[in-house]
Amino acid sequence: MEERNETAVSEFILLGFSSLGEKLKIFLFLVLLLTYLFTVTGNVIIIFIVWVNHRLHSPMYFFIANLSFLETWFTSVTSPKMMLNFLSISRTISFHGCMAQTFFYFALGATQLAFLVVMSFDRYVAICHPLQYTTIMKQSLCIQLVLGTWVGSFTVMSLRMLLISKLSFCGPNVINHFFCDNTPLFLLSCTDTSGVRRVDSILISTLVLSSLCLTMLSYVSILFSILRIPTATGRQKTFATCGSHLTSLAIAYGSCIVLYATPSGNSSLDVNKGVALLNTVLYPFLNPFIYSLRNKTVKLALRETFRLSTAKLLFNL
Repeated sequence: MEERNETAVSEFILLGFSSLGEKLKIFLFLVLLLTYLFTVTGNVIIIFIVWVNHRLHSPMYFFIANLSFLETWFTSVTSPKMMLNFLSISRTISFHGCMAQTFFYFALGATQLAFLVVMSFDRYVAICHPLQYTTIMKQSLCIQLVLGTWVGSFTVMSLRMLLISKLSFCGPNVINHFFCDNTPLFLLSCTDTSGVRRVDSILISTLVLSSLCLTMLSYVSILFSILRIPTATGRQKTFATCGSHLTSLAIAYGSCIVLYATPSGNSSLDVNKGVALLNTVLYPFLNPFIYSLRNKTVKLALRETFRLSTAKLLFNL
């Protein structure tokens, strides 16, 4: 009898959206390609602008640049392979590639949620305690918060990956998803997954719900602070900013709760695929708009950087 921690499966087949017609697949491929290119380009521009423009050397934009860096990698974990499978017949992924994909997807996703908590805390201090903002949000604290989110999230997800690595896969090897998500992997394992499922569900639910509570606590405090602003113009401006942030949070946490913080079996894998698209494609696509490109300061910094770059180029010519 084979050892239970060995696997006879060397690759998996990602079904993705294989049931769609060929013309629709090509259309979706083009849509996803443009979305992915814009997402990566938009986030890279934000990182570059924050790096070179002194106007944006503040804690808020430091966190936004780090979020942009994170979102670029997060969408890159699943989108390129998903787009390739629209044009490919085999749609295979190696066993180790699948394990790497599921690890980075959940590790970067956990980091993403932690960043939302950090950014909501930054906004809470800026709006509720503006006179103490520079004292509290020192550069050293900002760096510690960023490093803490990355190290903490990857450490926790490494422990989760140790549990998954003990599962055996001896066939079948067809995953009804566009990436190596946890639920379809558990369904394919020939090992008893009840214990791993339970631990995985508790871990991810705790991460999602605790980060949601902390984030909403900050925004509730912000809301009460906004209501105390004497001028209607000031309240409206702050409400508009927070409203766009809450839209982003609704997509991020809504999709995570449906996918990972509800009892398994409550939704089909086909529904999960649709919801996962919001998390892996739409959310990273919207973030450059919501957090940066709608911001007047960022727009001004972008124009200044473009003018300076153009002037330097013309001078060198």
